[in-house]
Amino acid sequence: MFENPEVAPDSLPSVDTVQWQALHPAYKRLRQLQALIAVGATVIPLLLITIFAGLELLQAVLIWLPWSVSSAALLLWPTLSLPKRGYVVRDRDILFRHGVIWRSVTAIPFNRIQHVETSSTPFDRKFALATLQLFTAGGSGGDLKIDGLADQTAEQLRIFVLQKAGGSIEHA
Repeated sequence: MFENPEVAPDSLPSVDTVQWQALHPAYKRLRQLQALIAVGATVIPLLLITIFAGLELLQAVLIWLPWSVSSAALLLWPTLSLPKRGYVVRDRDILFRHGVIWRSVTAIPFNRIQHVETSSTPFDRKFALATLQLFTAGGSGGDLKIDGLADQTAEQLRIFVLQKAGGSIEHA
């Protein structure tokens, strides 16, 4: 006979009891550098418009004030968001949390993983960072993407997850 007993909500495991692993500290510097490049790329056209369009003071303020506020937010965002990111590797799954305003925790069981990939951009390689991406059955894209890992940690996690998932390990 099939049985499916109820589980009391107070007996469920808590995500707060796990020891979250922070992303690599260099990831914050990388994100700040990317924000600085974005801010720098937008300041040049604004300067040209301000200088050559002959704007009055009020017009210039209406352009520069929103730019200043959005640039400050962009530069501050890595400091706010990165402490809220983390991962946990457990015996049967891997957890990833992120989000400042909208928070999310994703759990991927190892027995659902079909493919694991590490990748890095030129900026990532400059900071010795990599991204770990996990693909599960039926997913159209990566079901879990953890960026900001040390490149060695990402590779160790890739091998560990593949072993847990029962896949063959290919060395890059």
